[in-house]
This record gives sequence, C-alpha cells and structure tokens, in this order.
Amino acid sequence: MGQSSAKRTVFLIWLGWVVAILGFQTFVTARLDVRRPDYAVFWTAESTRVGGPQDRKFYLQEPFMRQQSAWDSEYYLAIAIGGYEDPNVDRLGNSIESSGTPTYWPFVAQGTSTTVRPGLPLSYAFFPFYPLMIRLLAWPLSLLGMNAIATATLAGVIVSTLGTLAAMLALYELAKDELGESGGIRAAFYLLIFPSGFFLAQVYTEGLFVGLAFSSLALLRKERYGWAALLAVLATFTRAAGVLLVVPLLLSWLRKGEWLDLDIEWRQVYFNGLPWKSIGRALIILAPAIAFGLWKMSDLGRAFTRVEEEFFGRGFLSLGYTYTAWTEAFDLLFGSNLQSAAYYFVEFLGIVLGFTACIVGLKRHPDVAWFGLLVVLISFTSGPAQGMYRYVIAAPPVFLFLSRLGKNPAFDRVWSLASTLLMAVMAIMFTFDLWAG
Repeated sequence: MGQSSAKRTVFLIWLGWVVAILGFQTFVTARLDVRRPDYAVFWTAESTRVGGPQDRKFYLQEPFMRQQSAWDSEYYLAIAIGGYEDPNVDRLGNSIESSGTPTYWPFVAQGTSTTVRPGLPLSYAFFPFYPLMIRLLAWPLSLLGMNAIATATLAGVIVSTLGTLAAMLALYELAKDELGESGGIRAAFYLLIFPSGFFLAQVYTEGLFVGLAFSSLALLRKERYGWAALLAVLATFTRAAGVLLVVPLLLSWLRKGEWLDLDIEWRQVYFNGLPWKSIGRALIILAPAIAFGLWKMSDLGRAFTRVEEEFFGRGFLSLGYTYTAWTEAFDLLFGSNLQSAAYYFVEFLGIVLGFTACIVGLKRHPDVAWFGLLVVLISFTSGPAQGMYRYVIAAPPVFLFLSRLGKNPAFDRVWSLASTLLMAVMAIMFTFDLWAG
C-alpha cells in the first residue's frame, strides 16, 4: 500500500466514523431513555436530576444537534456567540473589591449586549482559539438560516471533526516509520475508538487540540520548526496543555546540535553585532512558552487562573489534593455505588494506560513520549479525580503503544471490541447529559 493510498484509507475511516458516531448519538435518543440522576461522582446527582442545573443551561437547550453539546459545550458556545462576558452563563461571586466597586472584565463580543454583570463568568476557564474557530466558521454557515446557537453548534462539530482528521493523519506519519503503513492506519483508527474518542466529534476542544498538537509533532519530525511552532502556539491557545509542546521543540533542537553553534555566534557579537539568527531560532523554539506567558499576564489569563482555582478546583501540580482525591476515587472502585465503580474503572484504565504508554515510549520516540508523559502527569496532578481518560487522548504515545501491540491480530480484535463498547457507553452518558468525564 502506497502512502497516498494509506492516507486515503485514513480519510475514509474518518468519514465513516463521523457518520457512525453522529448517527449513533441520534439513534440512542430515539431508541433508549435513561433514569436520572447520575451518581457517578459525588456532585453529579444534583447536577443531573430532572429539572436540575443541566436542564436550565441557556446554550444547551437548542434541539439541533443537541446530542453533541453538553457540560462544557455551554462555555464554548457562549464565548463564540456572546464573548467572555456573555450574560447567559453562571458567574463566580460578585467580584467586589475592597473599595466596594464591582470588578468587571469587559470582553464582550461585538454586536452583543453590553450589559455587564458583576462577577466573573465561568467562561474565563476556557481558552479562546476553539470558540474563535467556531465564530469564524459560523459566518458562512449562517447562510443556512439557522439560529445562532444551532449554527455555532454545527460549526463546533465541524471544527472538532476536521481537527480529528488532522490528528489521524499526523498519527499515521508518527507511526509509519516504525510500524509501517498498516501500523500508521491502526494508530489513527485506535484514536477514534478510544473510550473517550466520541469527544472528538462533540462541541469540545479535544478534536481541535489533538489536530494541532499531533500535527505540530509530525512537522517537528520533518524539522519544519516554524510551522511546528505556529501550530504549538495555536494548540496553547486551545488548551493549556499546548504549552508542553515546547519540550519536544527543545529536544528536537538539542538533538540536531544547533545549540553548539550558539557559543561561536555569541563570541562574535562584539565584532558583528547581535546574532539574530540564533535569537530567531530561540524565539521559534520557545514560542509556545512565550505565548502562554504573555497570555497568563493578560486579563484573560488572570481571570482563567481565578476561575480554575476557585470554581473548578484545578491548579498546577496540586499534589496533596491529587493524592486525597484519587485515593478516595480508588476506594470507590470497591464500594457499593456501582455507578461510581464503573466510572472510575474507565478513569483508572486511562491513567494506567497513559503512564505506561508514555514511559515505554521514552526510548523509541523521546520527543513525542515526553510531551505525552507531561500531558498525563500535569492533568493527573491538577486536582479533582475526574476526566483523566479524556485527558490522555491528547498523549500520542498511547496510540503508538496500542498500535505496536495491535500487530498481534488477537489483541487488535479484542482491543477494538472492548474499547468501542466502552466508548459507546460513555457516548450514551454524554448524549443524555449524564456524566461522561
């Protein structure tokens, strides 16, 4: 099979998957019903009861493609349509400073209401690039005559699925040198059927993020540093984990040996002026970290930190909180609440697989493996015991590891069956607004 034929196969698998996953979510709402509430996590019973908070979310009531928007989808749609200060999302406190004057964060989209309420919208916990892509694509889609929420939802799904296609092609490129054409196709396919793979077709950042991050890594392998750095910056503005792409950029630069020339260049500063070539290379390599640092110092970055810490309870390397939270989660595996036990079984499966795949990959592909390992580690130590099986989908060594194991036909069939069944269950949970991580 030639490379063009293999990529065509990847495309056809992606196209069939898009039809299958969207069709499946439509089918289950026609064929099944669920009993509320969901007791998977301690707080989900209140959130998922009949008439509860999920049933009152302004951006989650649109019937069109309702199955593809739940939970955090609300914030992406709100930012895309109304900006960060959209009045239709919940807010963190009143943000009253010591002077008694409310603090406002005036990031309101043009054409929307300029009425700003006190407090900090929870939307600030989410990065701007995915909502921006939704807004840009919604402009031509508005010709279809749908309302703003329906148009933005369709745009969000298209952006997510196209990002997924880019991630599949990048995985194929990352895997084929070691595992051949069939191994590259297998790695791309395993991405789609991972237990959290359905998120790649929802109004969530997963599809766009893996498309940008995996493509950056694939370009880095070809030593296209400028394009790799650009995609890394865009990935950083999609999810915070994108900044970790600075590590494979640095590793690739060090392995190439260009750093050996820096000492010579800097010794010539006195005679020839500043070594702009080495300065330019450094800016390219460090671009994700520079972009993230500038963003963190902005009003958007400061608002992000506050909402993440005070409402969502997440932080950087929260080791004590992480230990307590995941210890309690482990105990729930053996408790009487079967919903919690089933949910945390999938979570711990993702954690074990994520760490194992990345550690095993350190020798074979250190650039990709270090990025994946840091993604898993930073996500795991961010605080609350939830979402890990979704976060590890951003670690490409997981799919390279599985593809290597998948050379065994028995493993390939068994994993494909088991992973698809798990994904179907979790997709049903998401479709019915129950907790899916």
